[in-house]
Amino acid sequence: MSTQLLGISFDAHNPSELAQFWAQALRRNVSDGATEQFAAIPADGDPARGPLLMFHRVPEGKTVKNRVHLDLKAVDIEAEADRLTQLGAQQVRALSENNNQWISFTDPEGNEFDLVAG
Repeated sequence: MSTQLLGISFDAHNPSELAQFWAQALRRNVSDGATEQFAAIPADGDPARGPLLMFHRVPEGKTVKNRVHLDLKAVDIEAEADRLTQLGAQQVRALSENNNQWISFTDPEGNEFDLVAG
């Protein structure tokens, strides 16, 4: 018997709105039937596009830094950073270290994620 990754879950104040942000950011679609309690972005046949993402309504707000975050990769990091900002992300910082460049963001509900040049 083996264990496989099913997906990644986000706690959210508004699951359908947060799922919509991530669907646009990843150029994917939210599954039909999204509600105020739950929304999902299905896994794509192309593993490079990522696993199932699920968004669950919780009553409490985010209070501390994420213990897990997503890393996105883009060839044109500046253009993609502009697109993500237009979708509602907020840039936190830009870093370059050991020939690696990345920009840290928060999504509309404050979850941290990074955009890596690649």
